[in-house]
Amino acid sequence: MLIPVIKRILLICFSVIVASATVGTPAVISQQKAEIISHTVIAKQADRYIGWPSIARTADNELLAVFSGDRDEHVCPWGKTQMVRSADNGRTWSPVETVNNTPLDDRDAGIIVTARNTVIVSWFTSLAFAEERYIEHYPKEVTKSWRRHTEKLSEEIRDAWLGCWVRRSADGGKTWGDHLEIGVNSPHGPIQLSDGRLLYAGKALWNEKKELVVKESLDDGVTWRRTGAIPIPDGESLDHYHEVHAVENNDGTIIALIRFHASDISGYFMQQSESYDGGKTWTVAHSTGVWGYPPHLLKLSDGRIVVVYGHRREPYGEYACVSYDGGMTWDADNPIMLAPAINGDLGYPASVELDDGSIFTVYYQVDEPGEKTCLMGTRWRLK
Repeated sequence: MLIPVIKRILLICFSVIVASATVGTPAVISQQKAEIISHTVIAKQADRYIGWPSIARTADNELLAVFSGDRDEHVCPWGKTQMVRSADNGRTWSPVETVNNTPLDDRDAGIIVTARNTVIVSWFTSLAFAEERYIEHYPKEVTKSWRRHTEKLSEEIRDAWLGCWVRRSADGGKTWGDHLEIGVNSPHGPIQLSDGRLLYAGKALWNEKKELVVKESLDDGVTWRRTGAIPIPDGESLDHYHEVHAVENNDGTIIALIRFHASDISGYFMQQSESYDGGKTWTVAHSTGVWGYPPHLLKLSDGRIVVVYGHRREPYGEYACVSYDGGMTWDADNPIMLAPAINGDLGYPASVELDDGSIFTVYYQVDEPGEKTCLMGTRWRLK
């Protein structure tokens, strides 16, 4: 019992040290497994809410970060898929660009740059803002405009735009192709496998059967087909299994981690499934022993695999955990706090590896007390 208590005390002490550092100022702070190099506010919108980002790196080393921005709140009708760019490894960022602004709430932006240098952005749309439980949760002066907007949405508009989407760009995100509805979503989108295929493991939203479905694209994201599904233990409910992300190990094994909601928050350990045949069949989901959600997986150039995730209980923050054996086990006893947070409205971190071996991770959380959430980033390095 003493060792977990000591670890918790050390994490809390580290949170205090990080919180005292000036945002954007390089301040190397060491932990047992990593060093934190710098924290950066990437995008902040006055009195607006930002959430659920992802990041990708282009062939010419430009970083592209996408998110849902220009929002009233965590739920609202106004969410847009937005993007910012960095040409200097995350030190400075461009003004915000809008990629999508559908009549519904555009949420959970994912991004990938394929081997053909195609930029693919993924997201899903939601009508939750029209539900009374959310309208009653927020101030009437805010939700009054939500009701007006909802009244304007015909059944044809709702049917046309409610779904899981991708858009492609062949010019680095300057212009975008058609909205493609593909029937599967997860916050950070698809990955590319070593054989060139794109693989998307996620949840089938807005379908009667909300399975953990896996789809692939053989044509650089133009069309998608179902290849399999991730099974869960007998007697479990899919209502407990949510956002998925995958990574391919050096030996071709595909590792998928899954957000998991147990009956009690103490059991929110991410689940894992493996595929040994390119994504056709998968092992039954099983616990990783890593508490937090949702996952984003990154295989480093040295073969180690890193998962980053939000930690929505004290000590709040963005965390990472490392696998040294290709994702078969996780160093769950040594979580790495990347950045402390003021409260639990945070997370959805995603990472890229930079040329010098350091890692840049984007996420959303509150920067200063009294503000709404913004887009932030941490540059760090594994020891």
